[in-house]
Amino acid sequence: MNEAIDLNEPQLATWLRYAEGLHTRGIDLGLARLDRVGQRFVPALGFACPVITVAGTNGKGSTCAMLEAILLASGYRVGVYTSPHLVRFEERCRVMGMPVDATALVDAFQEVERTRRGADEAVTLTYFEFTTLGILRVLQTAALDVVILEVGLGGRLDAVNWIDTDCAIVTSVDVDHVEYLGADREAIGFEKAGIMRAGKPAIVSDPMPPQRLVAHAEAIGADLWLNGRDFNVSGDKQQWAWAGRGKRWAGLAHPALRGANQLMNAAGVLAALQALRAQLPVTAQALRQGLAVVELPGRFQVKPGQPVEVYDVAHNPHAAAALALNLDAMGFYPRTHAVVGAMADKDLGGLLQRLMPLVDDWYCCDLPTARAAKVDDLARVIEALKAGGKASVTTWASPAAAMAAARLAADPADRIVVFGSFFTVGGVLSAQQA
Repeated sequence: MNEAIDLNEPQLATWLRYAEGLHTRGIDLGLARLDRVGQRFVPALGFACPVITVAGTNGKGSTCAMLEAILLASGYRVGVYTSPHLVRFEERCRVMGMPVDATALVDAFQEVERTRRGADEAVTLTYFEFTTLGILRVLQTAALDVVILEVGLGGRLDAVNWIDTDCAIVTSVDVDHVEYLGADREAIGFEKAGIMRAGKPAIVSDPMPPQRLVAHAEAIGADLWLNGRDFNVSGDKQQWAWAGRGKRWAGLAHPALRGANQLMNAAGVLAALQALRAQLPVTAQALRQGLAVVELPGRFQVKPGQPVEVYDVAHNPHAAAALALNLDAMGFYPRTHAVVGAMADKDLGGLLQRLMPLVDDWYCCDLPTARAAKVDDLARVIEALKAGGKASVTTWASPAAAMAAARLAADPADRIVVFGSFFTVGGVLSAQQA
């Protein structure tokens, strides 16, 4: 456990290290600790404006980014909390489209710690709980018109769910984090349905939602919007249209975020905006502008040049399958080089199998976290999957080192794909910014 920190400590990095050592477990789902601390904030921790909460296996960040871009284009003051970050912790909290200043986060963390000590010395918040409370306070004091919150893990017991939502969005549901959420889509869907509230819109972007998710929404009396029943999309490669509950938007350009899966995310976004039209009306012009300018690093982010570089935080089989589909749609490249690092608790075989037909050279890397798979273990999984195939496999001490090797080996006409974890993509991007 940590020693007590000086409440006047001005450095964000020091506060983050302190928060990492408060609790004995990195992940410990539940809302009881937040109740014991969060309810003692003065003034009370909450929002006078609408709150949109987003959960799902994949697509949460993209959904939050599209909502943010459209609402900013509509002239609203927008605050967003997403996690994890790629390069800097400040990325997790955006106000009016910009990461908040470290000073604002430090001030909020100082208040969290004062409240935690005053509430009960035995309360040992996890890193995510501590930082979530701080970011919620930053957003609360920013005089916002709308707040967008991304669930960290699951939904029902995630710290973000401590705040009641005015509109819940569940993006995709697939098998991930089985040790915390359950071993199949039905169990995981139930956990994600926990962000829904009685009488409030509950948007489900996944076109094939688990039955337990639907049943929970109906049992609590949520205003359930199902993809394919309450809203749908149509179109071609040039444009698309959305229709649902008496509203139709036609002639829409595809979202600026790349990837075939983004249309599913955009469909859920438009459903949420239609459900909240009385509180947050948006024009067709703002909708089009937001979809045209939305950006989100690390989500099938293509950096043009020679060779082409693709960055994607895909870290589970479902996301890897989408990445493989998007890579295949890019066309022919003589060789594809893949820089990969991943967490040990992931389905490594399922994650890597999806990319095996596309990758010619693998650059496995260690990651700076105890949760990461050891680089030699990662290489062994790839060697087993390729089963005598010609793909090369090398190991490296860091994402930056692996990327340097890939760039050195790649011909101008090749492409390099960086994937497997936020740590992998963030490690490469950090080295570029250094």
